[in-house]
Amino acid sequence: MATIKDIAQKVQCSPSTVSRVLNYDETLSVSDDTKKRIFEVAEELSYSKKRGKKSLTPKIAIIHWYTEKEELNDLYYMSIRLGVEQRCQEERLELVKIFKDSYDELEKENIQGMIAVGKFSANEIASLSKVTPNIVFVDYDPGHEKYDSVVVDFKKATDKVLDYFVSKGHERIGYIGGRETFRDASAAIVDERESAFRTYIEARGEGNESYIYTGSFTVDDGYSLMNKAINELGEELPTAFFVGNDTMAIGCLRALHEQGISVPERVSLIGVNDISVSKYVYPALSTVKVYTELMGETAVGLLMERLLRRKVAKKVTMGTKLKLRKSSK
Repeated sequence: MATIKDIAQKVQCSPSTVSRVLNYDETLSVSDDTKKRIFEVAEELSYSKKRGKKSLTPKIAIIHWYTEKEELNDLYYMSIRLGVEQRCQEERLELVKIFKDSYDELEKENIQGMIAVGKFSANEIASLSKVTPNIVFVDYDPGHEKYDSVVVDFKKATDKVLDYFVSKGHERIGYIGGRETFRDASAAIVDERESAFRTYIEARGEGNESYIYTGSFTVDDGYSLMNKAINELGEELPTAFFVGNDTMAIGCLRALHEQGISVPERVSLIGVNDISVSKYVYPALSTVKVYTELMGETAVGLLMERLLRRKVAKKVTMGTKLKLRKSSK
């Protein structure tokens, strides 16, 4: 495993700066460019697959539903993007990166295919398809058989976490997660983790709405929602929390530390994604590993098949793995 010192050496900054950035220390004054580089290097050092070189193929675009600044608050999407970029480099594909705040650049490029990372509304998909019909969606299934997609089975991931908590004797289990809307605000997006949590708990006859807190998938909301749960529930605070992503879980850890609540002795915590940062927080975060780099790789492979004239749409559903570290028992 890469160490903080390895990251610091590659970024050319101090190990203490790396540690504070990875732990989302708000008191640290450092540029977004430095933060971005630290997060990217942390992901790159965790991703070491090598492949042979292939011949040059058409120009493709990676379309991101976030801006570069927003991506720093949700490393799940950064990791997918890096997987796409790595595979494109190995295949010698010409890649154009388009973030949310630069979509107007797309029409200036001669694009033969695109990989759309994130959630896109029907109107946004219609606009993208005017550039090229060869689109692979990552982390989103448009719901029809025209486009390829790569998605995660978040229902099974949720069941793994809750099965584990139940096996350890936890009876009060809470959920802290995020909700999203399409960027054009055309509709809210149903989050599979929250719906799976509700279904699982209700099937056991243990549903309690007061144990469910939702906001956005950010460190700040993880922090504020856990503080809200602590203040509202008091002694009835659940002994275990499933948190919708690792970024939120890092905020939850900070809130629990500040309130003097021991992890995992009083509250067990499990996140989702296994972003590189999760290894460096204290205590090291238990999480559901989502194979984000492989999602990016797979999307490139699907797009290459499309460009070779495959007509039938494919949907690839990725498995996950529960990784237990020090934040749960």
